[in-house]
Amino acid sequence: MQFKAIRSVALTAVMLAAGTAAYAHHGWSWTQDEFFELKGKITAIYIGNPHATLDVDAEGEAWRVEMAPPSRTIAAGFTEEVAKVGDEVTAIGNRSLEATEKRMKAVRLIVGGKTYDVYPDRVPPA
Repeated sequence: MQFKAIRSVALTAVMLAAGTAAYAHHGWSWTQDEFFELKGKITAIYIGNPHATLDVDAEGEAWRVEMAPPSRTIAAGFTEEVAKVGDEVTAIGNRSLEATEKRMKAVRLIVGGKTYDVYPDRVPPA
């Protein structure tokens, strides 16, 4: 009986820790309020959970561009077929609060002259 109680407490602790990490990753609290524009070449594309991402070389700096969850990113028309490694990309969104971290959350991507609003409700006014 005591083993079951210890196991239950340990399992609960692990689940809470995992949930906290996932919560911290999602949302916008880790980003600056001001919009930011990043231009560069795509070095990697990932359309998967928890968020689609692009790795971008911007003037020799490696950036991680996070997008929406895959279903929302694909619904915006951005799929692995519309962009490829080496393509020029403009990402507009919010960069990390941590000044040394080369990471941003994109609301809009522009590739090959086509615009993909992965968070249309957050796109900056024209």
